[in-house]
Amino acid sequence: MSMKTKGFYLALLLGSFTLWSCSNKDDLSQGSLKTSMNNSVQELTAAMNVISASDGYQVIASAESSTDGPYMVKSSVVAFDSTYNSILLADIAGVYEYKATPYKRWQNSLMRYFVKTGESAHMIVSLPEAKVLHHRSLLRYSPEDTLLTNDYVFDLSAYQYNFNPRLGYDYQIAANINVKSVNVGDLKIQSSYSRANNYNYASEFLFADNYKAICNYTTGDTAVSTYAINDGTKTLYEEKYTAIRTSTMGNRHKEKEYSLSIGDVQIVRTKGHGDNGLDSAKVYVAGVLQLNSKVEFVTDSTSDDSENCLINHKRDLKITFDDGTSATISELLGTSVETIRTLFASLRQASFATNVIDWIAWDIYRNKE
Repeated sequence: MSMKTKGFYLALLLGSFTLWSCSNKDDLSQGSLKTSMNNSVQELTAAMNVISASDGYQVIASAESSTDGPYMVKSSVVAFDSTYNSILLADIAGVYEYKATPYKRWQNSLMRYFVKTGESAHMIVSLPEAKVLHHRSLLRYSPEDTLLTNDYVFDLSAYQYNFNPRLGYDYQIAANINVKSVNVGDLKIQSSYSRANNYNYASEFLFADNYKAICNYTTGDTAVSTYAINDGTKTLYEEKYTAIRTSTMGNRHKEKEYSLSIGDVQIVRTKGHGDNGLDSAKVYVAGVLQLNSKVEFVTDSTSDDSENCLINHKRDLKITFDDGTSATISELLGTSVETIRTLFASLRQASFATNVIDWIAWDIYRNKE
């Protein structure tokens, strides 16, 4: 066999090997969606099982809901001028302990139930867990309250509240929460409102097991909401919704982009060119587009809403895998989807922490005036 012939067969062999390698790689990337989704769902489910069994989740999910928190403080201000009033950590720092006290007429301050027992650069508040889970009971006295133990401790390392009843407010808090001598997690909240910048809210809760839940929401001409669950630096779940206000819809919001990530799997739907509506949703595994799979929005709210998400029951997605089988995200997540919804609904309010702290902060501020 001549050298020329040998070279031809060698080139043919190498070319065939290259084509086989590329084809095999493409097949692997296309066929990995179902496996990747199942693995990612299992990892997320395992994380939610740990979170839902944790003391931190019990604290967040079991507290009575309320629309109080910083809003109560803001609405309590009657006088109006162009200046902002402020409550800073330095104004409320110290160690405060709950003490059951019989009701006395004309004494409606929450501070009648708390005694300052020490100095600290932080604000440290100890009270019975029952009074936190049902914070309205703080305003009522019962003889049985004398038997309660101050087993719930807020340790605030940051607190700032700037407010004007007409111009808006800027609020932030960072606190560690300890229940019955057990660290249950760290809470952070940043919230603000003004006519110029609209409403902004960001909160996160770091559980003792290092899982972190993150919630961000902004309004305005562009509204963005993000919900995420992380394990350290790894994202286990993230849902993001972006909408823009448009004059053609009577200043209502219209979806611009939506994405849902569960582990390595990401689903993305974006606004088409011009007024052509939304493009078809695409699904990726580790950044690789899955050409043989399809995503449908089987439940999709059409209301004027700046966040149509799986989290708030307004959306569900159906994935058809390359083998022809299909399942909705809710079906894949099973009972974990309700745990995730409860987690973010509570974290969005965070009233389990802010009600008590803001009441105390306001009373201290008002008594110093």
